[in-house]
Amino acid sequence: MTHNEIDTLAKTWIIDTATGPVNPRVQQIVLRLVSDLCKSIEDLDIQPSEFWKGLEYLSEAGGRNELGLLAPGLGLERFLDIRADEAEARAGLAGGTPRTIEGPLYVAGAPVSQGYARLDDGSESAGAEVLFMQGTVRDQRGRPLPGAQVEVWHCNLLGNYSFFDKSQSHFNLRRTIIADAEGRYQLRSILPVGYSCPPDGTTQRLLDQLGRHGHRPAHIHFFISAAGQRKLTTQINIDGDAYLWDDFAFASREGLVPAVRRVTSEQAIAARGLQAPFAEIDFDFSLHADIPTAPASVVERSRAGA
Repeated sequence: MTHNEIDTLAKTWIIDTATGPVNPRVQQIVLRLVSDLCKSIEDLDIQPSEFWKGLEYLSEAGGRNELGLLAPGLGLERFLDIRADEAEARAGLAGGTPRTIEGPLYVAGAPVSQGYARLDDGSESAGAEVLFMQGTVRDQRGRPLPGAQVEVWHCNLLGNYSFFDKSQSHFNLRRTIIADAEGRYQLRSILPVGYSCPPDGTTQRLLDQLGRHGHRPAHIHFFISAAGQRKLTTQINIDGDAYLWDDFAFASREGLVPAVRRVTSEQAIAARGLQAPFAEIDFDFSLHADIPTAPASVVERSRAGA
């Protein structure tokens, strides 16, 4: 069957069968996806058993809540970021802190702190390297943004996230920090590790078929928002990680790998109230002004809440 014949057939299924009110946008998207899928079945000679196995796979992935992991693993979430970058460039927005993927592990409702927050609950202190991270949230002209909201979350030393990992305390390694009058934020936490897709999960099973690994470098997630500014979704990677530029989720970007300083000075250690060396990162966030010609920066999607 030719592509034109498939387009005509798909139209009879999706458009010509309508007998009530239609959502034009949904109709447009479904028609395109059904038509393109049928063309793929034809071009690749996909057999019925392969088709149904594919549906079974997607059903299993949904049942395991792994579709949000599969999307970045196939590059789809990165592609959305590429399109958002292009749309901002067309609107005349350039520079600023690079965006990168949100991933599937944000949880709304983290405790709010003013200026400073400690993220970890101390349960891993014996084996962890203490991290202090600080910086300023600024606009595109370099002016501080007082009261900017810094939402931050990352995994523990086992590569697991609180809420999804029920063994962790409530909101461990998750906080919302309100920047001070000079736009500054500071946090204390533990230096996170990299992690991998569940080895028995649907995402890794597909990656195995593609000859790919499922590892992520150590990273810290952020939502940054302020009045009159475009919301920024980003993450920093921890320099030196073996998978720094080989992230299975394609989230590594230039400008998001700050230097990690190892502080060994006894005076500096004592000033922090510690008894051992610690790591320190300085990182400023730069936001774009929210202008009407740019697409929405707030992404509507289902997210966990606790």
